[in-house]
Amino acid sequence: MNGKMIEYDEGDVSFKGYLSVPKSEKGLGLIVIQEWWGLVEHIKRQTDMFADNGFFAFAPDLYKGVSTKEPDHAMTLMRELQMPHAATVLKSASKFIAKHNGNITGKVGCVGYCMGGGMSLYLAAMGVVDAAVPYYGVLIKGDPDWGNVNCSVQGHYAQNDPVTDQVPDLKKTLDKFGVVNNFYIYQNTEHAFCNDDRPEVYNKEASSLSSKRTIEFLKKELY
Repeated sequence: MNGKMIEYDEGDVSFKGYLSVPKSEKGLGLIVIQEWWGLVEHIKRQTDMFADNGFFAFAPDLYKGVSTKEPDHAMTLMRELQMPHAATVLKSASKFIAKHNGNITGKVGCVGYCMGGGMSLYLAAMGVVDAAVPYYGVLIKGDPDWGNVNCSVQGHYAQNDPVTDQVPDLKKTLDKFGVVNNFYIYQNTEHAFCNDDRPEVYNKEASSLSSKRTIEFLKKELY
């Protein structure tokens, strides 16, 4: 791992997260949002990957240090996650990055995976990021206020995934509110195709292509 776990303060509350920065210590700001497993090694590697590609990348810990490899436990953690807490952490993460204005060479975006994909859409609806990239994103706590979205959205979804059934309605809603959006559906892939810790679903080709598209999109939107 190239990055490190840090603790940061926002008001009277402390949060933790994984920070990874380019060798130059300067880059575009990026919030990386975890899957339902927690802030696991896969998410840290993704954060490092973005740092290697020129992003000042930070993955906040939404579960306060808890992670799991068991689906039932992950489901419980996701269901118990309170949106006010998640919103506070994500907003604080954007403020944390913004405070490093000497390191940020442009704007701040977000990318999220699975649960974090849905969270990236919530974060866009908070109006605090300048680009949002949901990967097989699941909206778990009701619809956000789409009227507050003032950034472009690029989505990445798997062909063989019930979550992808949400994409047509999501796109229709974003179109309705004038949000520039583009969604890619990867053929012969499963949910979580970027997770190389899960060989049963990992798809190297789709992971590589989606990452390339994401990096190009974010650099275009955040410069």
